[in-house]
Amino acid sequence: MTSINTNNSAMAALQTLRSVNNNLSDTQAAVSSGLRVGKAADNAAYWSIATTMKSDNSALSAVSDALGMGAAKVDTAYTAVQSSIDVVSEIKAKLVAATEDGVDKGKINDEIKQLQQQLTSIASSASFNGENWVSTTGAAGKTMSVVSSFIRTAGGVSVSTAGYTSTADDYLFANATGILDRDGTGTITASLSTFSITAGDTKGAIDGLISDAETALKSMTSLGSKLGSLQKGIDLQSDFVSKLSDSINSGVGRLVDANMEEESSKLSALQTQQQLAIQSLSIANSSSQNILSLFR
Repeated sequence: MTSINTNNSAMAALQTLRSVNNNLSDTQAAVSSGLRVGKAADNAAYWSIATTMKSDNSALSAVSDALGMGAAKVDTAYTAVQSSIDVVSEIKAKLVAATEDGVDKGKINDEIKQLQQQLTSIASSASFNGENWVSTTGAAGKTMSVVSSFIRTAGGVSVSTAGYTSTADDYLFANATGILDRDGTGTITASLSTFSITAGDTKGAIDGLISDAETALKSMTSLGSKLGSLQKGIDLQSDFVSKLSDSINSGVGRLVDANMEEESSKLSALQTQQQLAIQSLSIANSSSQNILSLFR
């Protein structure tokens, strides 16, 4: 039965065309964006996971930047300690020379004063972004730390740090308690950064200063080792953060990225279906015109 009021064939063809057009629109969006899950409506669970992990990856990028900043701080401090070790070694050598009979202690003292000025300059200039890890005007016991990682757990998120709590032996200068400016208490005869020798100093007095230099060298070597360990830890963490970021990107891609070979094939098939649906709708609409021939 053919009706001029209701064209069932045309309605069926139109529904098919609408379905094909919707699928074609989704496929074109996937091809243009490269995503099969571009919004929550596509797949709420995958979209939620991907959005969270992308946010975490942004945080990891900030951690990577912070590690770079921390590495610069530690490198600056380590360089200052290493340079100071070289200068103190020179001071010790000058003191050893001063123990020889007949040597001009005044000239040696002039040389030592120049080296002491160099120590002060090294410590005061070992600052990165306004932070100096080898010289302080406050008390020891501060936390010397750098951001090391961003952690997500079932209970929430947190940021961890790496570093150490400073003592007097972790500063070259620290209000007369640092390695180089101790005020002569304990086993230290005199401040290594300010002492002087004179022509009247005995070998025993100079030997005491040599001992002070040796004590300072041991303390600086220990501080250098601590900073070196922190440097190594930062390098390892930086490498891990980089690999972790790549892994997260890869994981997110597996959840939401479109398979471009598949989408390309689907696009070609849907375009063909669209043409066929349009042709079917045209045929269905033309059937009502054929009824007119019955009345001629």
